[in-house]
Amino acid sequence: MTWVESVSPSFRARHSSAEADEVERLLDSLERLRDRLDDVFTRTVPGLTLVIHDTPASLSASNPMLPLRRALTAPAARRYVAGWAGRGELHVLAPRALAARASKVTGSREMLGLTAAALYTRRVILENNHELVRARPPARLRAELRWAWLLEGAARWLAGQTAHARPAIARRLREGDHPSFPPGYRDATLLGSTLVDLLVCEEGERAAVALATRLHAEGPRAALLDAFRGRALVHTEGAWRSHLARLAGAAERSTR
Repeated sequence: MTWVESVSPSFRARHSSAEADEVERLLDSLERLRDRLDDVFTRTVPGLTLVIHDTPASLSASNPMLPLRRALTAPAARRYVAGWAGRGELHVLAPRALAARASKVTGSREMLGLTAAALYTRRVILENNHELVRARPPARLRAELRWAWLLEGAARWLAGQTAHARPAIARRLREGDHPSFPPGYRDATLLGSTLVDLLVCEEGERAAVALATRLHAEGPRAALLDAFRGRALVHTEGAWRSHLARLAGAAERSTR
């Protein structure tokens, strides 16, 4: 396999020569995303390098924690853990490998196609989150785990994955335990974005960005209390569970 490099105004990509055309389209889409994120965040992150892996084995070898992260994720969402972000690099499966990873249900291929977009958006969120920027590595890791539902959820919503996630959400609600509120680490990849989606529906995108860029000193529940303008958490939880049911129900109806 011959490795080559592609360049756009804000990104570099290392990939196999066979993926050149697909990677060029990917870089174009990331440039458009960066322009959009520049309108809602104080700063974005230029100069990142994308490392495009041809196989899941190569991707897993690049970060031994990735298979563990996938194993800790709910089965309905595991296929969507298809990359990881470092400080200066994004590692992701090649477009053809992402397409091969998709299930046959509606939206799966589209969600996977937005993997690099979600990883980049998460990296931008981290760069703009005041508490995480100042935190030392051990405290930062603990905070990222505690707030995974928000960091993953906001990134995937802003990247556009949530619009395609209904069948996966329906599967998650059919399988496993009742999801916690806010979603725990196991459900952060898939259900975190639904809570962000509810906030956007009620308060707008700016409210979601504000929530994602501050970690409330009193924890996630206090942050949600503020984000939903002081509404009692029991009512916000009820609204979220109803929102989940609507999303899942729409997916079920579309398959009949």
